[in-house]
Amino acid sequence: MIVPVLSWFFITLPLWLSPFHPALVAYFIITFDLYFFYKSTTTAYRAVLSYREILFHNLIPYGKRIKTVKDASDINHFVVIPNFKEPLHKLDSTISSFVKNDYPFKKIYLVLAFEKREKQAQEKAKFLIDKYKNNFSEIICSYHVLKTGEEPGKASNQTWACKLVDKYSDKNSLIKTQTLITICDADSYLPKNYFSYLTFEFLRDRGRLYHFYWAPVLLYNNFWQLPLFIRIQATMSSILRLAFLSQKDNLIQVSTYSTNLDLLKKLNFWDVDVIPEDWHIYFQAFFTYGEKVKTIPLFTIVNGDAVFSGGTIKTLVNRYEQEKRWAWGVSDVGYVLKKFFVTPHINIMAKLKKIFFIAETHLLWPISFFILTISASIPPLINPIFKRTVLGFLLPRLSGFILTFSSLMLILYVFLDIKLRQKVNMKTEIYKLPLLIVQWYLLPVISFFFSSLPALDAHTRILLGKRLKYKVTEKV
Repeated sequence: MIVPVLSWFFITLPLWLSPFHPALVAYFIITFDLYFFYKSTTTAYRAVLSYREILFHNLIPYGKRIKTVKDASDINHFVVIPNFKEPLHKLDSTISSFVKNDYPFKKIYLVLAFEKREKQAQEKAKFLIDKYKNNFSEIICSYHVLKTGEEPGKASNQTWACKLVDKYSDKNSLIKTQTLITICDADSYLPKNYFSYLTFEFLRDRGRLYHFYWAPVLLYNNFWQLPLFIRIQATMSSILRLAFLSQKDNLIQVSTYSTNLDLLKKLNFWDVDVIPEDWHIYFQAFFTYGEKVKTIPLFTIVNGDAVFSGGTIKTLVNRYEQEKRWAWGVSDVGYVLKKFFVTPHINIMAKLKKIFFIAETHLLWPISFFILTISASIPPLINPIFKRTVLGFLLPRLSGFILTFSSLMLILYVFLDIKLRQKVNMKTEIYKLPLLIVQWYLLPVISFFFSSLPALDAHTRILLGKRLKYKVTEKV
């Protein structure tokens, strides 16, 4: 509850502190604006750095290079697709992207992780097995039975499926440290070089037994189908994920990622009572093995779907619910704080850095919009005497100047957006360019309704003790 309390504290601070200490509020707002400018600049820099690395690695023929790497042929790949009521055509398209891989050893296993409560699960499994049985070493189907104490969602489903993979590896004498598990969302298209690149990076990585591997999931697969509001939000999410790729020590995997079966087995797989599982499994590993645990960037592109439910209103509602579910990850703050006190074997400074990073991420999420857009106008409005001071006069103007300067980064974002979509064959016709530029003027509105507000909703639910129920994000 610490971060949710702080969220409301900072959002309301200009209202209750301005009558007494308006100058203090003004300095806080200016400091936050400058910090936002710093974050905007570093995000733009990291996004460009990641894009250049992707261009470089795209030139490397990993499919050929991996043939010369010792022990490469011993690696087994299990691709787990956790799903519930996903359209069959979506699963079909995703699996077809695996088939196009350039991995030379063909030791790829497909794991279709269904939920037992889905009536059409076995029918879907039969269709997919019949179609792709010759493209994989084996197709394994799991049907997760939801138990008491488990949360519906990826974590409990993946744990069920990977325990089945663990039994399969024992039965077939597969070495767990040479078995890679890739968790792949049902709408994520893996690039052609994913398995060869992952294998190459895994084998050259000395700390591979404690590492996760992640390529950014960009939301461009259904770009031109999306309503305007969702399209600009998908663009921003894609660029931010691209920037995350160059964070080095602070990189934590999201959505679709890989690691080895041995590490998952030692962690007893995912905690089945959580909803946002990707960051949580990282912290499970970190608070077990300490600084050895890292997420290694893969400079290639996984192309995924943004939320699209057919109709505009339904799509907007589902997008809100998806963001709220992601923001529920603030619950991990309590987990890492508890682990801080029961893991004396891990360096204190390393733990504090992780706590600060996750708390900062989830705190900025709901409060940024309010402080950046309306807070500067509140002190002069509430306190007329302060309005007649130099600081009171300058505060809205100075805040606006900093934000205007920060918004110049959007020019770079527009450029990266176009280039990234070219990389995934989602090109832009010339006549659509004006629309792509104009849509950025809607960013403040979109940031409020599809970022800050759902995040604040999730935080408030935690304060009120109202648990979030997992809802599958519809993508037709």
